[in-house]
Amino acid sequence: MKSILKTALAAVTAIGVTFGMSGSASAETEMDEILQRGELRVGVQTQGAPVSFINKDGERTGLAIEIVKMMADDLGVKLVLQDYDWKGLIPALLASKFDFIAADMTPTPQRTAQLLFSRPFFYQDTVAMTAKDSGRTTWEDLNKEGLNVGGVQGGTYVTAIKEFLPNATVKEFASGPAAAQALAAGRVDGALTDLGNAQTYVGGYDNLMILDGIITREPLAFATRAENSHLKFWMDNYFELVSANGKLDRLVEYWWNSRDWEADHK
Repeated sequence: MKSILKTALAAVTAIGVTFGMSGSASAETEMDEILQRGELRVGVQTQGAPVSFINKDGERTGLAIEIVKMMADDLGVKLVLQDYDWKGLIPALLASKFDFIAADMTPTPQRTAQLLFSRPFFYQDTVAMTAKDSGRTTWEDLNKEGLNVGGVQGGTYVTAIKEFLPNATVKEFASGPAAAQALAAGRVDGALTDLGNAQTYVGGYDNLMILDGIITREPLAFATRAENSHLKFWMDNYFELVSANGKLDRLVEYWWNSRDWEADHK
C-alpha cells in the first residue's frame, strides 16, 4: 500500500511539473527544490495542543505534526520543523524560512490575498469558554459592555469576537493556552477557541466550562507562498489520497474527536 501511495505521489509531482512550466523547460518549482534538497521544511505553531505541542517525552506531535510527518515519509524526504508563535508564522513564510505552514489556519480573504492555501483538511467549530461560576450559559451572554473576551493575536477568533460580540472588549494573547490561562485566573471573562482546544482547556482547568452554541464553522488548511502553485496542488492531491484511504480520518478521530491523545502524550 505504501509503495502504491509513493508511486501515486510521484506521478502527481511529475504531472504538476509538466503542466506547471508555462512553456519554460528550465523552470524549477518549490517541489523540485524540496526533492533536490531532500528536506520538507515546515513552519508550525510553538504550543497549541492538540494541533502542535511538545509531549511528555519532549517530542513535538499533534494533528498537524503527524500529517506532515506522513507527508515527508510518503514523499521520501526528511522533515524539518520550525516553530513560531502564531503571529510569526506568516511573516516567516513570506521570508522563505520554510516551505509551508502546517497549522489550524483558516483561509480568510485577508490571508488568501497574499498566500496560497491547500484544500481544507478539516473543519473546526468555534466556541466560547467562561468560568463555571459566571452564571452564563450561551456564548451570546458574553456580548455585554464591560466584559473582556480573549482570542489569539492575529487569529480568526479575534475577528469573531469583533463580529459576533461587538459589545465586549477584545483582549489578544500570543496563544490559545495563554488565553485559557488568563480566563482561569480571572483576568478575562471569556475566551474564544475551537471545540477541540476548548475541551483540552476545560479538562486542564477545573473552573472553566464551554458555553452552549457554535459561533462559526471554519475550514482549516495549510498555506504556502503565492508563487508555489505546484506545492499547493501537491498538497491538494495528497489530502485527496489520505482522505480516500482513511489515514486522515484516523488522525482527526484520534487528535480531535477523542481524548485518547491526552493519556498518551500529556
